[in-house]
Amino acid sequence: MTTVDLGEDPLALDRQVCFALSVASRSVIAIYRPLLKPHGLTHPQYLVLLALWERAPRTVKDLCQALRAEPATLSPLLKRLESLGYVTRTRNRADERALSVDLTATGRELRKEAEKIPYQVVAKLGMDVAELEALHKALGRVIAATDRALGTDGPGSAS
Repeated sequence: MTTVDLGEDPLALDRQVCFALSVASRSVIAIYRPLLKPHGLTHPQYLVLLALWERAPRTVKDLCQALRAEPATLSPLLKRLESLGYVTRTRNRADERALSVDLTATGRELRKEAEKIPYQVVAKLGMDVAELEALHKALGRVIAATDRALGTDGPGSAS
């Protein structure tokens, strides 16, 4: 078995992956806030719309899997998006337990404005796109490794 060398102080705050991820996440989301505010959106609501812009309609279960979110977390986001006029929620006639979420015309139209957001985020970060793509790829590996370590595919998954 290979031993892992974590240096002199394995508990040093600035060496913790969880700390770096937490600060980076909060900091990047803070960049999104003023870009989303004119549309009345929070970052979690934006993520829901991103999933719906990829494919709509979707069931709540499908959205939970795509976003790695629990239904209890997603429900208030969907209600708010519906009150903003971006989505509709309807029960499946064949299966009353299944709730379908679809974009409204306003929600589909918003995509045109939202297409500007990634460019604005990249500009505000001041980082090369290649560097951000490499980070994204590394984070994908971290997510896959945590899935393996936890024996899951994330929250809301069937495994």
